[in-house]
Amino acid sequence: MLKTRLVAVDKDYPQQQLINAAAEIIRAGGLVAFPTETVYGLGGNALDEDAAAKIYAAKGRPQDNPLIVHIQHIKELEGIVEDVPPGADELMKTFWPGPLTILFRKKPVIPSGTTAGLDTVAIRMPDHRIALELIKAAGVPIAAPSANISGKPSPTCAQDVLEDLNGKIDMILDGGTCPVGVESTVLDLSGPVPLILRPGGLPKEELEKILGHVEIDPGLSPGQRPRSPGQKYRHYAPKAHMTLVEGPVKLQIAKIIDLAGSLESSGKRVGIMATAQTRQEYPLGIVLSVGDRDAPLTISSNLFSILRKFDRLGVDEILAEGISREGLGLAVMNRLYKAAGYNIIKV
Repeated sequence: MLKTRLVAVDKDYPQQQLINAAAEIIRAGGLVAFPTETVYGLGGNALDEDAAAKIYAAKGRPQDNPLIVHIQHIKELEGIVEDVPPGADELMKTFWPGPLTILFRKKPVIPSGTTAGLDTVAIRMPDHRIALELIKAAGVPIAAPSANISGKPSPTCAQDVLEDLNGKIDMILDGGTCPVGVESTVLDLSGPVPLILRPGGLPKEELEKILGHVEIDPGLSPGQRPRSPGQKYRHYAPKAHMTLVEGPVKLQIAKIIDLAGSLESSGKRVGIMATAQTRQEYPLGIVLSVGDRDAPLTISSNLFSILRKFDRLGVDEILAEGISREGLGLAVMNRLYKAAGYNIIKV
């Protein structure tokens, strides 16, 4: 078993000696977890087939689920992609660094282990100084899925990473809590209409300001075949069984109270994921507020940490309120659907 080193790094002024130590691990084929604006990533050299294999092994990640590659400057694309698809230049100029991942046709220098055998590679530039300094110091692009055991809620703080991967990776750079809290938006520009393969930290509405009409991959619907990392498999899931309730807020509350009463009467320990506006409405259960309905960023930034908190509290059942799909709400609802295993009640 590896001895995992947990290192606190100033998120605004990263200590160069710590960044250099982590970069050396990456260059040597090891694994380093690091913060981004979305979630913590589990980083390895994207040009190293063996490093990719270590990432899959540490996470228990299915081998056909490709990794996202992180860069720190647009000029790095020249060495790893064949071409830049139409529309990508303006997107990169506007939204990089930021929570947007774009698909490109890869050059052979990117091994098949990084892309799960695909001829495309998903690339983004994170909006986090520690991440950017690490990539720069490493001198190679860094492949980095979320730094958690595959299927569990993604990590938004270093302690989440330690909980899942202690003894499996070389180092964790602790840069505090991730501000966005859900993964990047994954965009495919290869077709006639731009296609979101995974909703994430950059809302569809923002993309449409640049691209015009943008569609969402029909594979995101239950029963369809997804085309993006994080969508094909059970993901973001807490230990407890989870039910998502959708509909008008008052009806959601009434249904959740009814369900909680039935579950508690059968001896179940019930957790209720409410919002700031509704948490006082529930007379039973362990009630946690995930954030403000009128400020979706507060919900996205708290979502995974709340799911992990319910795990620590040992609840048997989680009942969650749905929110509007506008803006960041689309990414939040996507994660809630997956966390609930598409166990949804519409009221």
